[in-house]
Amino acid sequence: MNSTALELPPLSAYVHVPWCVRKCPYCDFNSHQASTGKVGDPLRLPEEEYLYAIADDLAKELELVQGRQLQSVFFGGGTPSLLQPVVIENIIDLLSHHVGLGQDCEITLEANPGTFEAQKFAAYRQAGVNRLSIGVQSFDDLKLQALGRIHGSDEAVQAFHIARDAGFDNINLDLMFGLPGQSLAESQRDLHRAIELQPEHLSWYELTLEPNTEFYKRPPRLPVESTMNEINDKGIELLLSNGFQRYETSAFARDNKQCQHNLNYWQFGDYLAIGPGAHGKTTGGGGIKRYSKTRAPQHYLAKQGTRRVGEQSIPPDQLAFEFLMNALRLIQGFPLQTMLHRTGMNADQARSVLAPLAAKNYLQISSKGHVAPTSLGVRYLNDCLVELLPG
Repeated sequence: MNSTALELPPLSAYVHVPWCVRKCPYCDFNSHQASTGKVGDPLRLPEEEYLYAIADDLAKELELVQGRQLQSVFFGGGTPSLLQPVVIENIIDLLSHHVGLGQDCEITLEANPGTFEAQKFAAYRQAGVNRLSIGVQSFDDLKLQALGRIHGSDEAVQAFHIARDAGFDNINLDLMFGLPGQSLAESQRDLHRAIELQPEHLSWYELTLEPNTEFYKRPPRLPVESTMNEINDKGIELLLSNGFQRYETSAFARDNKQCQHNLNYWQFGDYLAIGPGAHGKTTGGGGIKRYSKTRAPQHYLAKQGTRRVGEQSIPPDQLAFEFLMNALRLIQGFPLQTMLHRTGMNADQARSVLAPLAAKNYLQISSKGHVAPTSLGVRYLNDCLVELLPG
């Protein structure tokens, strides 16, 4: 059986900013507490060294571009909003000059609600950032303390209004559920407060205890499974009834403001990895590769030559799993043709992989070749993916 030719998918860029004010006990991202010098001194970030390292890192990624422009840029962390706006502006300029920004390129910056960062929102907007993602996590001050967050609920609300006043018409709020000791009523209050602000996007996801975190070493008491399921079901119901479309497992959007950067991830697009610990995926040379960058900020800043580590080609027999691990997160699913062009499989090969999942009611394949997860597949995505593993 002949395979389908691999097509170059859309290209995005992920830029990692590794510093934060304080490491949260649930966080397993590559984040490092920034230096303050003496007690009471402001944070000191090596912004100039970081910018030079980013420029050098990007220069070595250009071979992966292959004539494409960036459809989205995402500044993640850590806390990107700790950086001065001029640093963000310079990085956007570098990407624009050396790669090119596509028409309507979505440029997202993650921000914390603290006043220190919020005061800079207008300057970020002027620098070219057109989407803000604010890490609220909860509007309950006691829950925020339990999560180790350094902001309060009032600051979160204030940050949102400052962002609106700064000209942002595309704002995401990050919210968690299943917090230590959280009840259904408390989770509903969080969602009601978020909905009242009328953001364009909500990322609403369950707190999980990840290895190498303080919560994993000393687990807090989380809601029992029956409460967790009720929180999940009632929360989705509340969001849907208030005009939010659930388009991905943990993502809800109004007014067609889905996150284009994450859609590219879930549709198995390509993305450049820029910054300490950033992860990337590229298509070309007859295959698909994943890679990452050296994690420790001090090593990244001092590095001469490539900063790539852990570069691996995805074996052909794992491409279906890799694709579906992402694409089945999409509530509306995907065209079968997308799977063929992004993996190089032909239609018979793809259908042979999908048929057992359809037989167990994890997904449906329409007569027109559209693949979508069922409600069972959405709820038990991990069980669905296990079916794809060898043996």
